[in-house]
Amino acid sequence: MQAIWQELIRLGERGEPAALCTIVKTQGSTPGKQAMKMLVRADGSILGTVGGGCLEAEVLEAALEAMRDDRPTTLAFALNERDYPDSGLVCGGRLEIYVEPIVEPRLFIFGGGHVAEALTRIATLVGFHVTVADDRPAFASPERHPEAAATLAGPWDAAVEAALDAGPGGLAQRYLVVATRGHQDDEDILRGLADGLAGGSGEAPRYLGMIGSRAKRVTIFKNLAAAGVPEAFLDTVRTPMGLDIGARTHEEIAVSVVAELIQLR
Repeated sequence: MQAIWQELIRLGERGEPAALCTIVKTQGSTPGKQAMKMLVRADGSILGTVGGGCLEAEVLEAALEAMRDDRPTTLAFALNERDYPDSGLVCGGRLEIYVEPIVEPRLFIFGGGHVAEALTRIATLVGFHVTVADDRPAFASPERHPEAAATLAGPWDAAVEAALDAGPGGLAQRYLVVATRGHQDDEDILRGLADGLAGGSGEAPRYLGMIGSRAKRVTIFKNLAAAGVPEAFLDTVRTPMGLDIGARTHEEIAVSVVAELIQLR
């Protein structure tokens, strides 16, 4: 059991998702006993056991799905030949397994201005791992964004590449916010994201939003469509972003955006 806790800590320090599967109820004869645990990593490898065999294979699939959706689930099994005709199970017992995803959602903000400052503070409070990127070093620094887990100063194309390099957890738990100081930078970033996703695995980020008005949306989307950006990609961009709460100040905008992230999560 200690090895599972140690591995959970290691994965957490690396920002890698996992799922903890625990037998929470048993009835009758079962190969796994109550409180037995199995840790599933994002690559499908496991540590520990909940009884082995075909049952464990089903739990593994459920754990991977839970990591993708960031939603826990409870699985119920009746261990008999009727439900598992090819398994050889004859113990006849029943058990329930609770599958708990352990996922740290990652928010990547393009732009380090006032909205990003407020957004970083609030998103961090509700459990997001936040990275702030800007092409101006003074606006992407730990001093300006002390709550951010990471800051990235450099060209926008490098920031786009970093945002799409989601690591072992993939893009399923990656939230992207485009909030730079100008329309042209926002447009360039969206074009870069569209190109990067088109040449990638086909997986999309969980959230992609751009700050701005409806008029800004019309102008930028028209330019991007003329440049060959697919309509399917543009349909995924939430703009204006955030829940409609009448936000006006930087802090209110940040509240509306984080509320939308929580709602989606």
